[in-house]
Amino acid sequence: MIIKSVNLETVCGITSKLPDNPHMEFAFAGKSNVGKSSLINGLMNRKSLARTSAQPGKTQTINYYNINNELYFVDLPGYGYATANEAVKAQWGKMIERYLHTSRQLRAVFLLVDIRHEPSDNDRMMYDWICRQGFFPIIIATKSDKIKRSQLQKHVQMVKTGLRARSDAAVLPYSALSKQGREEIYAVLDQYLESGKEEA
Repeated sequence: MIIKSVNLETVCGITSKLPDNPHMEFAFAGKSNVGKSSLINGLMNRKSLARTSAQPGKTQTINYYNINNELYFVDLPGYGYATANEAVKAQWGKMIERYLHTSRQLRAVFLLVDIRHEPSDNDRMMYDWICRQGFFPIIIATKSDKIKRSQLQKHVQMVKTGLRARSDAAVLPYSALSKQGREEIYAVLDQYLESGKEEA
């Protein structure tokens, strides 16, 4: 995949009507501070289009990025933000659920998990939730530069086991610093784009 153009096209809040987009969508879900904005910026070859913050919970909207006028990256609100009150957390959950239920163009959901730690209860809940909506998440294990290369496969297995993921679930290690894993994610996107052309 070659990124030619990127445009933050739509931002949806809690009461917004979700857009009926003309191209396939790929959603990114993950706990606050797991590196979701950094991943999306890395995939888009942009430094700061998706806003990163030292303060977790920055993404409180659903953001649609139009890529090459042929697909959308959909940045979902970060979950598990400790200092958000329960009412706000419930609203974010409803937003994500409404999106997963109603998008006609959603093709795949990428679930981001920090490779350094065992998945949290929130991570497991999100994995199960996405599966219940009929999608099998593609797991991206972020911050892979923070562990030794020799430990990589052990941590990938820890993530898979911790999520109780299917044995054939894809786990792609990713580093925002070195961009390790970006080509593998592009390859997944390219497969969907190719199959979409065949269907057309």
